[in-house]
Amino acid sequence: MRALERRLNAWWYGDGVAGLLLAPFALLFAAVTRLRRSLYRLGVLRAYRASVPVVIIGNLSVGGTGKSPLVAHLATALARRGLRAGILLRGYGADVRGPRRVLADTPVQEAGDEAVMLAAATALPVVVSPARSAGARLLETQGIDLILCDDGLQHYALARDLEVVVIDAARGLGNGRLLPAGPLREGAERLASVDVVVLNGADAVQADRWAWRGREATIGMQLVPQAPRGVGQGSRWQSLERFVGQPVHAVAGIGHPERFFATLRAAGLTVVEHAFGDHHAYSAADFAFDDQLPILMTTKDAVKCRSFADERFWELPVGVRLVPDEGRDLLDRIDALCRRKG
Repeated sequence: MRALERRLNAWWYGDGVAGLLLAPFALLFAAVTRLRRSLYRLGVLRAYRASVPVVIIGNLSVGGTGKSPLVAHLATALARRGLRAGILLRGYGADVRGPRRVLADTPVQEAGDEAVMLAAATALPVVVSPARSAGARLLETQGIDLILCDDGLQHYALARDLEVVVIDAARGLGNGRLLPAGPLREGAERLASVDVVVLNGADAVQADRWAWRGREATIGMQLVPQAPRGVGQGSRWQSLERFVGQPVHAVAGIGHPERFFATLRAAGLTVVEHAFGDHHAYSAADFAFDDQLPILMTTKDAVKCRSFADERFWELPVGVRLVPDEGRDLLDRIDALCRRKG
C-alpha cells in the first residue's frame, strides 16, 4: 500500500506523464462532482441545516495538509472567547457505522486516529459519522455553540456557514488535475467560492503573494514543534534539544510524512526515516529495530501506539501559529456567526 501511495504522489506532485494518461478518467470525475454539487445548490438534493453555525475546515487535495492541528487550535482559541465547539469527522480508517461520541480513551479502531487525537487535545465534544448530517444532529445535543468539521468540504449534505481550505504551501495543488490523474477532489476554481484559504508553511508575506486566495481572506500558518512527551503511561517530557547529537527513528503515518521529517531535521536532529501510509494501523512489529534509539512520531501516530509503547517512544506535539495577528480575523468571523445565531 505504501508503495502505491509513493507512486501516486510521484505522479501527482511530479512531472510524470501518468497524469496525462489518466486525464479522461479525471474528466469523468469532474463531471460527476460538478453535477452533485449543482444538485445540492439547486435544492434537488437537500442539505441538513444545523441549529448552530457549521465551519468546514477542508481541502481540495487528498492527503494531509494540516487540517487537524488547525481544528484543534481554532477550537481552543474559541473556547477562550467563551464559545464551545463540537468537532465532527468522518472517522476515516475506523469501522464507523453511525454517529458516535469519541473520548480520549476511545479505541482508535472504533473512531479513527484523528478523532481520538482531537478528543484528547481539546476535551470538547467530538463525533464521528460517515453521514455528516447525522453527526451534526448528535453534536447539537451536546450543548455546543458551533460545529467545526475536520474535512467535509465536498460533503454537501451538510449545509455550512463558513468554508476554510487548507493548502500545503510546499506541495500546493500538485499537477492541478482531478482524481485519479492528480490529487484534487475539486478543481482550483473552487477556491473562488471558499471564504478563507490557509497556507500551511507560509508566513504573512508569502500568504499575501500566493496565487491561491480565499474569497474573503488568505492566512499563513506555521506548525510549531512543542516539547516531546512520552507515548506510554505516565507524563514524561523532554526538550527537543535533548535528542540532538544521536540518531533517532522518525515514524510518520500521515498524508505528507516528509513534513514531519523536515521539522526534526530543522531542529538539528539526525533522522532515520520510517514513512508509513496515512492512517497506518501500527503494531509492535513495526518497531522491531536493531537498536534502542529513541523513536519520535506525530501525535496522530502516537494514539495508535499507547498499548505497546515503551520508554523509547516519544510524540512530538505541534502548535499552530497563524499570521497575521494570530488569525484574529478568522476567529472574529466565526465569533460573529455564533453571536448572530445565538
